[in-house]
Amino acid sequence: MIEERAIVERTGEGVAWVRTGRKSACSGCSLNKGCGVSVLERMLGERSTTLRVVDPVSVRRGDEVVIGIDEQALVRGSLAVYIVPLVAMILSAVAGSTLLAPGLGLPAEGSSIVAGLLGLAGGLLWLSRFSRRIGRDARYRPIILRKVQQAPTAGRYIPVVRI
Repeated sequence: MIEERAIVERTGEGVAWVRTGRKSACSGCSLNKGCGVSVLERMLGERSTTLRVVDPVSVRRGDEVVIGIDEQALVRGSLAVYIVPLVAMILSAVAGSTLLAPGLGLPAEGSSIVAGLLGLAGGLLWLSRFSRRIGRDARYRPIILRKVQQAPTAGRYIPVVRI
């Protein structure tokens, strides 16, 4: 299980919307100010993501929680996102230059480019359908694993602001 800390923004029946922050290892690195990742992070600023997660522990707004997703699901999803469109593009480009160009008498470069773009479009179309299908699969949804701390009492909420 891959885990991440988050803050509960709002809740619903059996679900919660949580905010997670983007993290990098820059604060623990001795090259902190001198590497490209650190420069990009400073340029892009700190960003957060709001996710809808399954809530089996009944959290409240302001609770700090640990959310998790199955490691195998993350690997499968990552492979689908990165590998399938790339492989479809490469195979289509090769097929375009070796099969389509000689068969139709077209230049190999042009048919390779067109076929590669069509393969990429096909891979992205497959990915959108795959994404809709796994969106309904509970294995691919993050879940709240546990609370880290209780929300302040009496419904008071003190936001933490970065100075």
